[in-house]
Amino acid sequence: MKHIFVVEDGHAEQKMMRALLEQSGFQVTLASAVDEAWEKLKSVTPPHLFILDIVMPGKSGLELCRTIRENPELKDTPVIFCSSKSEEFDRFWALRQGAQAYLIKPYAPKELLDTVYQHIQ
Repeated sequence: MKHIFVVEDGHAEQKMMRALLEQSGFQVTLASAVDEAWEKLKSVTPPHLFILDIVMPGKSGLELCRTIRENPELKDTPVIFCSSKSEEFDRFWALRQGAQAYLIKPYAPKELLDTVYQHIQ
């Protein structure tokens, strides 16, 4: 079973993503902040894909993406950003940090799943 790690501070968004991904046969781990994500990564199976929000309390999803890319065990793991930041510069900057895709909230569930299937190993 493929493992997806979602880092999103919105609880409604977390629930929706978890339900959608689990119904599609994925194992899902959730975190609400970057520091929480790093703690959980120590005790879970390495994910096959990350889904990150950009704006979160404390460190941003962009910072987390850079840290993932610097980690030898995770550096090749695909990253998808799901953010309400809709400017072209936001997309450009997220992809520049090492993400493979950028979705703007609100997105259609099919759009999220299509993007996940496109990038999951």
